[in-house]
Amino acid sequence: MRRCLHYFTKTERLLWGGSVFIICASFFLFGGTDYLSLTASLVGATALIFCARGNPVGQVLVIIFSLLYGYISYTFTYYGEMLTYLGMTMPLATVALISWLRHPFAGNHAEVEISRLTAKQVLVGAAASLGVTYVFYFLLRDLGTANLIPSTVSITTSFFAAYLTLLRSPWYAVAYATNDVVLIVLWTLAAMSDWSYLPVLVCFVIFFVNDIYGFWSWRAMQRRQESGALH
Repeated sequence: MRRCLHYFTKTERLLWGGSVFIICASFFLFGGTDYLSLTASLVGATALIFCARGNPVGQVLVIIFSLLYGYISYTFTYYGEMLTYLGMTMPLATVALISWLRHPFAGNHAEVEISRLTAKQVLVGAAASLGVTYVFYFLLRDLGTANLIPSTVSITTSFFAAYLTLLRSPWYAVAYATNDVVLIVLWTLAAMSDWSYLPVLVCFVIFFVNDIYGFWSWRAMQRRQESGALH
C-alpha cells in the first residue's frame, strides 16, 4: 500500500481521495442502499487514476467496472449502456490491456508507450463509430430502451473513446469526458425518478473531472517520452 501511494503524485492522491470521499458521502447522505453501485463507482474512480498514469492495471479495473456497470444499467432498462459496456467496452478494454502490455515505454510495464494519431486512424474510427451507432439505434429501439437518443449517443462516444484507448492516444480521455457528459444526462433522468441512482450520477461527474486530468497527464507523458526519444 505504501509503494502504491508513493507511485502516485500528490495531485493524483488528492484527486483519488477526493473522488472516493465525494462518492461515499453522496451515497450515505442520500440514504443509498445499492452497495453494488457504490462498489462500481469506487472501482471506476480507481481505474481512471491508474489509466491517467498509462498503467495497464487501469484496464483491468475497467473490465471489472464494465461488468458491474452493465448489471446496474440492466436494472434501470438502460439496455444501451448494458450492451455498450458488456458487449463493447469490456472486450475493447481487454484488447487495450493486451496492447498496453505489448507496448511498454522503455521497458517500463507500468507506463504505456503513447502513440500519435494518424488522419487515417481518425477517419476509420469515425466511420466505425457511425456504423456501430446506426446498428445499435434500431437494436435499442426494439428493446424499449429508456431515453433512447442519449443512450444511442452514449454508444457513439463510448466506442470512439475505447477505440482511441486501444490506439494509445491521449485523446481517449477527451472522448471519455464527452461520454461522461452524456452519461450525466442519462443518470440525472434516472435519479429524478429514483434517488437510489444518485450515487451513479455523482460517479460520472467524478469521472468527468478524472478524464480531464487524464488528458493533461497523458499529454505531459507524451512530451516527456518524445523528448527522451529525441535524446
